[in-house]
Amino acid sequence: MTQITPPEPNLPTPLRCLTGAVIAGVMSFALSAMTSRIATTFATKPMIQKTTMANNIAAAVRTLVVGSTALGAAIFGIIAIGLVALAIQVALSKQKSSTNL
Repeated sequence: MTQITPPEPNLPTPLRCLTGAVIAGVMSFALSAMTSRIATTFATKPMIQKTTMANNIAAAVRTLVVGSTALGAAIFGIIAIGLVALAIQVALSKQKSSTNL
């Protein structure tokens, strides 16, 4: 019988990490700008409902929309910071392993 060796996994390189960090940073910036525009739009347009229940539902929906985009911006920002830290860690570990040889 022949033995099948599993393929080696692609380890992250600093360039791949920094590319991912740039993409996540751009997405975070875009979501942050979108959050600001949505909040400004909601603040300038008053709610025109006649009942208190409709006002409460409209306020909850507005809060949910602004909160969702703000959460997305924060998550992508944290991902970008983590990928930059990973790029630094990978670069330092490669440098250490090359000096130990």
